[in-house]
Amino acid sequence: MAGILLTARYSLNLCKRDWPKLAELAGVGKNMVYELESVRQGARLENLLKVLQVLNIELDFQSPRREAFLKEPCGEAGSVQSPLDGD
Repeated sequence: MAGILLTARYSLNLCKRDWPKLAELAGVGKNMVYELESVRQGARLENLLKVLQVLNIELDFQSPRREAFLKEPCGEAGSVQSPLDGD
């Protein structure tokens, strides 16, 4: 994730001294931008999403069961069984 953020920042001609500006646009603290680019753990997803939005980066979660889920409404016969449901 850090590499993606860094590349996006460079593509927008933003350097490290622009962290405060990026943080302000995202509504997060400048330390948050530093932490995200420094691969530090503990950043809240909410703050990450704010920074990604400013940098025009879309986060897409993938799952091998996504297509089956989209084809079958939940709760109907033949729907995808959750691994939490057991056998």
